[in-house]
Amino acid sequence: MRPKKVILCVDDNEQSLSIRKFMLETRGYRVLAAASGREALEAFQQAGTVDLVLADLLMPEMDGAEVIRVLKELAPEVPMILISGKVRMYEKNTVADIFLPKGTYPAAELLERIRILLIKKRGPRKLAPPFPTTGTEPSRQIAAS
Repeated sequence: MRPKKVILCVDDNEQSLSIRKFMLETRGYRVLAAASGREALEAFQQAGTVDLVLADLLMPEMDGAEVIRVLKELAPEVPMILISGKVRMYEKNTVADIFLPKGTYPAAELLERIRILLIKKRGPRKLAPPFPTTGTEPSRQIAAS
């Protein structure tokens, strides 16, 4: 069985965080929830492996853009999504892979974006040979006429 992909969700709104956590866990992801930027940094460092970060933009003390900037310095290969319920367009220089305004996309779109980013992070799968190469295959002999 493959290990579950780990997603770090950061949002100071408990209800939004809880809904997102439930949605992701029911799709088979392991979710680390953080209610602040500082909690997110601690959880990221303690987790050992985080496959994706999903952070709210507007949070007190340390906003989501700052959280992502710091985490990208630690692990540039980890895909990160910045989301916001109040800001519809985000023009500030960010290192997030994607910006999504909350409420303007269906949950299925968020899940699909997460799936695609995780595939890109993993890279292409190596294809298995089409037939076993054990050397026990029957040999074909062609009769000479």
